[in-house]
Amino acid sequence: MSDTLLVQHERGVATLCLNRPELHNAFDAGLIATLTAALERVGADPEVRAVVLTGSGASFSAGADLQWMRAMASASQEENRTDSLALARLMRTLDELPKPTIARVHGASFGGGVGLVACCDIAIAVDGVRFGLTESRLGLLPAVISPYVIAAIGPRQARRWFATGEHFDATTARDIGLVHQVVPAAGLDAAVQAQLDLLRKAGPAAAASAKSLVREVCAAGGDRDALDRANAGLIAALRASDEGREGLSAFLEKRAPRWAQKD
Repeated sequence: MSDTLLVQHERGVATLCLNRPELHNAFDAGLIATLTAALERVGADPEVRAVVLTGSGASFSAGADLQWMRAMASASQEENRTDSLALARLMRTLDELPKPTIARVHGASFGGGVGLVACCDIAIAVDGVRFGLTESRLGLLPAVISPYVIAAIGPRQARRWFATGEHFDATTARDIGLVHQVVPAAGLDAAVQAQLDLLRKAGPAAAASAKSLVREVCAAGGDRDALDRANAGLIAALRASDEGREGLSAFLEKRAPRWAQKD
């Protein structure tokens, strides 16, 4: 594992910490590849119940490394396409990870850093965080991360923030849907832990499947009959699963299900 990404496992939680503090955890091709590989590993690990994404030092992530961007400016269009597809793979891997994900956001989150926040299932930010989709200031657009940011904040908000590139604060990020909760710096770890405690009480398969259910419902369009059939099949499978049967039995017997019992 590269030292640009720190990975810690504790009680079923994998914490992935971007570790380029001197660059405010800006990412380049190397960090993108390292983070993608780490996400794929934890996604396939049956011992991992949840994933926390955070950054070391003063910031969550300042987006793209300026030196990397300078190098790509002199690269060919095809090289830039390949490079952008690697970033797209990272975002999609995080967005579709078969584990619940929490963004632990502090300091600053710009450009691609906002994309990482938008891809996580739960986002908690310190009240002093600055956000920005600043690509337009460079004559660019947040194209690769746009599906995830638009899904989080909606097209109306995206049209403004994509065009202006202006900074916004954590309260605005909460109001437009980018983050779920804003807390004082001293309360960040406690807020993340509270969400992890809730996830430990949920059935692992159910919690991991929640995002795919939301995605499929949103993609269904007007075919309500197909959606009804798919949702009926999902709940039938969950009810008949070992997890579903254990959850129902635990409820009827007034006890904690096996997955929520203390280690």
